Amino acid sequence: MMLLALVGCAFRPDLRAGDAVEVPPVPCEVTDTEVACEHATVVFHAGFAARDVHVQHPVGDRPVAGWPTVIMYQGSFDTRGVWTGADGDTFGGFHQARVAAALLDAGFAVLAPETRLGGFSYWDTNVLPWSFAWTLSADHRLVKGILRAIDDGQLGPLDPDRLFATGISSGGYMTSRMAVAYPGRFRALAIASGSYATCAGPACIVPALPADHPPTLFLHGEADAVVPIGTMTTYADALEADGVEVERVTDPDAGHAWFEAAPEAVVGWFSGR
Repeated sequence: MMLLALVGCAFRPDLRAGDAVEVPPVPCEVTDTEVACEHATVVFHAGFAARDVHVQHPVGDRPVAGWPTVIMYQGSFDTRGVWTGADGDTFGGFHQARVAAALLDAGFAVLAPETRLGGFSYWDTNVLPWSFAWTLSADHRLVKGILRAIDDGQLGPLDPDRLFATGISSGGYMTSRMAVAYPGRFRALAIASGSYATCAGPACIVPALPADHPPTLFLHGEADAVVPIGTMTTYADALEADGVEVERVTDPDAGHAWFEAAPEAVVGWFSGR
C-alpha cells in the first residue's frame, strides 16, 4: 500500500486503489472573530472530473474502532470551504467554521468534499435529471468513492459504522440525499437552511420517506428567503409522522445562513448518537 503524507494543503495526491493518506492532526485556531483549521486535501475521481476532498482528524488518542466521522457539504458557489471563517462572512461562514472546529474538538473527524469547479457550483441532488436519476450523477460516484475510501482505511483510522452528515443550502439537500440513497450508512443528519433531497427553494414535495431514515436535526433561520422555513417544516413533520427522531433549532433573526447556536446543536446531536 502506498502511503502519502499530507501537511496542510501543500499536496493533493490522487487517491486510487491501494493508496492511503496520513493526516497530521492540528488544532484549529479559534477566536471570538475568526476560525482557521488546517487540513489535508485528497483528489478523488468522479467520472471525468477530479474532485478535492478535504479531511482533518481530531487531536488525541483515537478510539479503537477509529474516529466517528462527519461529512460536511458546502453550499452553492462557496469556494472558501468549511475550514476558515470570520465574523460577518456571508451565509454564516464564521459559524460554519465554528461547526467544523467544534466537531474536531469533540472527537469527530471531518471530511469536506467540494462541488465541481473547485467549489464554485452546486450539488446534483436536486438538479434535473440527477434528482430522479441519482445513480447516474457524478456526485453519486464521488460519494461512493468517499464511502469506499472510508471502508478501506484510505483516509486514516475512521470508523465506517459511525458516519454522520451535515451541510447548508445545496449541502443541506445533499445531506438529506445521504438518507435517501445510502441506506444504513449514516447514524444521524444535521440539515442547515435546507430540506428534502429533491426540494429546491420554495418548491418542495416530500415523498414517502425511507423506513430507516436517520434521526435529523434541522437548523433554519426564520427570515430565510432563499429556502423558506416552511419547506423544512414539511420535511420535519413528515419524519415525525413516521416516528423518526427530529429536533428543530431556529433563529428568528437569521436568514439563509449558519447561526450562533449551530456548533453546540450539531455536536450535541451527533454526540448523542
